[in-house]
Amino acid sequence: MHVIFISSRSVTIELDNSSIYYADQPYDVYVDQTLVLEHVITNVFSIYDLIPETEYVIKAYHQMLTIRTELETAMLNVKDFGARGDGVTDDTEAIQKAIYQCPAGGLVHIPEGQYMVRPLFLKSHQTIELVKYATLLGDIQRDHYPILPAQVVRRDGSLLELSSWEGVPAQTFASTITGIEIEDVKIIGEGIIDEQSHLSDWWVDHKVMRGAWRPKGIFLSNCKHIGIQGITVTNTPSWNLHPYFCEAIDFIDMNLISPKDSPNTDGCNPESSSHINVIGVNFSVGDDCIAIKSGKYDMGMRYHRPTSDMVVRNCLMAYGHGAVVLGSEMSGGIKNLMVTQCYFKQTDRGLRIKTRRGRGKYGIIDGITFTNIYMEDVLTPLVINMYYYCDEDGKTEYVWSKDTLPIDDRTPYLGEFTFKDIVCKNVHVAAGFFYGLPEQPIKKITLDHIHISYAKDPESGIPAMMSFLEPMSGEGFHVRYVDELVIHHVNIHEPKTGEFITEHVKKTIKLP
Repeated sequence: MHVIFISSRSVTIELDNSSIYYADQPYDVYVDQTLVLEHVITNVFSIYDLIPETEYVIKAYHQMLTIRTELETAMLNVKDFGARGDGVTDDTEAIQKAIYQCPAGGLVHIPEGQYMVRPLFLKSHQTIELVKYATLLGDIQRDHYPILPAQVVRRDGSLLELSSWEGVPAQTFASTITGIEIEDVKIIGEGIIDEQSHLSDWWVDHKVMRGAWRPKGIFLSNCKHIGIQGITVTNTPSWNLHPYFCEAIDFIDMNLISPKDSPNTDGCNPESSSHINVIGVNFSVGDDCIAIKSGKYDMGMRYHRPTSDMVVRNCLMAYGHGAVVLGSEMSGGIKNLMVTQCYFKQTDRGLRIKTRRGRGKYGIIDGITFTNIYMEDVLTPLVINMYYYCDEDGKTEYVWSKDTLPIDDRTPYLGEFTFKDIVCKNVHVAAGFFYGLPEQPIKKITLDHIHISYAKDPESGIPAMMSFLEPMSGEGFHVRYVDELVIHHVNIHEPKTGEFITEHVKKTIKLP
């Protein structure tokens, strides 16, 4: 086992195995021979309430590991700054004072209680501890939220991209936790951030901008070296986690929970960000569990900034529209993504890539690997769609045409995709649906050790969101406009039609 996160008062450890999300068998965790966790069933576990600058011996799963907690220069209790934690008093000012007055290397301690807050703004070089049974309750009044501008011009004339909505610069309401140009911050603990959107009007007329676009749960803009561990985020106005133009961000052992029918409550949506780790996170949300983005056409052409070098591991994703989704706002590109040891349950789609004409020449998705994944009751497990019909012009002939159009500045590119060691049970619509552009086919798809079995009475539906696609059920793989298709040990149990329906696939390689 190995350490994946450590702070002055907590640590998260991951078992070294190949099992998917759950450990092979339950186990207990000891700290210096004292039992601290019983009957742990997951590959990732966290320990809290440790002492700063202290060495501990962790024993779990027949292994031992020595760790040393980090330095802590000071500890500030928010109740010493006037926070009441009674669920009624507005505690924003008290908690914000503690954050701003905390010295570098210090910790802001939020003890048990319910703290009614408006948006809180983070400060660099500190840790915020939200302990078990501590809850931040988001203010339900829209007019109590400050508005973040889309862009800010610095004194030197350079432009700071501060806030966005669905891939374009836009003013948004500040989020309950907001970080702008900060670094070296940790948020730890077993507490809850409850945005209370079910009690507000955030989900009413959600497609209409009223004053500004809806806040997220945690919004990080132009930040680096941020780690969030253990926290539960729930009932968010829109996306739960949104790193925007960030680098070196860790989301570890968290819970992201919103109602299945809540609009746009995606779990984690990194945008034009790099070196992102999402490990041991439990998702149950109202939209995509993870949606990786890099802006629409203008942002892609201006910055060419992909979301890159991202790892998703040992996560459970349930009930979302898609489990791990790339796009469709991907005009800056998406590169070097590894998704492994993840369990997808009752999502509409499993691993989903979506783009279309108009996303631009810097909209390059390449170096994508999905391996060691289990899916259950997923409608269509694997989807790559270059005809995604989003936005006002999404159903125009330019987007839906199957003619070979000229390659120009608006044409996206899909490179190599590897799907390996994937088991999908109770599939409904189709095993997979891959559709490239005639002028820009998908370069290479590798299917390696894939097992597909179907539900007894599979639901009917469209496998991908594109125009003029007829519903289907119990289908195999549909593959169109792909340069190279590699098939190795693909087992599809009794599809209604053929295992593979292919058109315009230049090369198919079947390995023994």
